[in-house]
Amino acid sequence: MSTPAAGLTPARGLAAIVGFLVCVELASGILQGYYTPIFSDIADHLSINDADVNWFEAAQLIVSALVVPPLARLGDLVGHKSVLLWSTAVTAAGSWVMAFAPSFTTFLIGSALQGAYVVWLPLEVAIVYRRTAGDPRQHLLTRRAAAVLVGALELAVIVGALTSGALVEATSMTTLLALPAIAVTACFLVIWFGIESVPGTSGGRRPGAADLDLPGLGLLIAALGLVMAGLIVIRLEGPGSPIPWLLLVAGVVVMAVFVRVELATPEPIVDVRLLAAGGQWQVQLCAFLFGMSVLGAQIPLSTFARTDPETVGYGLGASAGFVSTLVGLYVIFMAIGAFSLPLTSRLLGERGALVTSALLVALGYGLWLPLHDSTPQALVNMAIVGLGSGALVAALPAIAAAAAPPERTGFATGMTNATKTVGGAIASAVFAIALSATGSLEAAEEGHAPLSGYLTVWGLCAASAFVAALALAMLPRVRVPDPGDTAATMAADVDR
Repeated sequence: MSTPAAGLTPARGLAAIVGFLVCVELASGILQGYYTPIFSDIADHLSINDADVNWFEAAQLIVSALVVPPLARLGDLVGHKSVLLWSTAVTAAGSWVMAFAPSFTTFLIGSALQGAYVVWLPLEVAIVYRRTAGDPRQHLLTRRAAAVLVGALELAVIVGALTSGALVEATSMTTLLALPAIAVTACFLVIWFGIESVPGTSGGRRPGAADLDLPGLGLLIAALGLVMAGLIVIRLEGPGSPIPWLLLVAGVVVMAVFVRVELATPEPIVDVRLLAAGGQWQVQLCAFLFGMSVLGAQIPLSTFARTDPETVGYGLGASAGFVSTLVGLYVIFMAIGAFSLPLTSRLLGERGALVTSALLVALGYGLWLPLHDSTPQALVNMAIVGLGSGALVAALPAIAAAAAPPERTGFATGMTNATKTVGGAIASAVFAIALSATGSLEAAEEGHAPLSGYLTVWGLCAASAFVAALALAMLPRVRVPDPGDTAATMAADVDR
């Protein structure tokens, strides 16, 4: 176990490290909020249709889902600071590619590379946990640090959205897209100079396949890659072509092989037995379904809000500034939903509170079907979605931890994030297909998606949230821990 750096008292040293890590989460929040208000402007900049912007989100989410398990494990082996630096360098490279991308393909590559940022928060929590080793208040200090980091993240999401919405009309797109790249590059320097290095557990040897379960990782990448390839070919060739369906079937077959390999592996990258256990599969299924709306629907909501109803007959005709406000309202109501979870759990019971939260998400997106003609309707719809989403974001990792053995709590909480991200990636691809359908002549000429495509997106989000509520209703009666406890349990397992 590591000891505090020489010359630093534990309290002062931890405060300094958390301060530097807050800078990292500010950059993370900027990335997560900055692009949403300006996706329509990015589509115009790249001369692509609104529907095709969804592929940027799909590519980034797939990369995010795949990098967390191996990078978290590498953090144990070679040191969390080293992996944090690597992931930040990759994220910065992707951000700069997006800033100067001349085409859809280049921007897609940059967006995919940017997905490496998703591992930042788990690594930061692990750094804090290692830094407080030997302190009897280790878990308490880790929870408090995690709360500060998440608070900085949520604040930065709002600031990022407001900034891009305010600047989009005042500067060139290249300059606008360079700002988050500058923030991430500065973040790399903050980590380099501000965070102390702590050796990993590999003892100086080079990590190998025995440490990382490379066969399992390869099969997982192949399975998800085949599924995404099938969805892309449906977009390109249409559903009448047999090629995409063959790719999708191949993805399912490879996933079945992956499950068999993981069951036979002593240290699998995905603990299939745990995921299939009672109390665990319901949570992971809910996370997957919840990811379809909380991650996959961001771009369709942005492009719909920016569509001019006087031109194509639907949309809100809103500015990037209004989309920034919509993002800010959504994040604020997510925070309200998260902080009110203990109260609603006492009133409705733990399971009842979770089911109600999922039903709120279903209701919010269901309201988009009849109520999508004005900005007040959009604000009300997203406030309802935010309340339910915030409670689920806070509770799902904690429930997964409570339903897992003590030595596997970190894996269980991490998998809620991974399954949520995979759900968002697949939904983004499906939504891109739905929005690429031919609508009115005016909409097609302007590059806008048809109204039927947006109705399909909202209907799928509402349906997935309703099914998630059904899955949560089948949960065994377990205590919902304090959401803050999740950070400590995750850090403890990552540190092992």
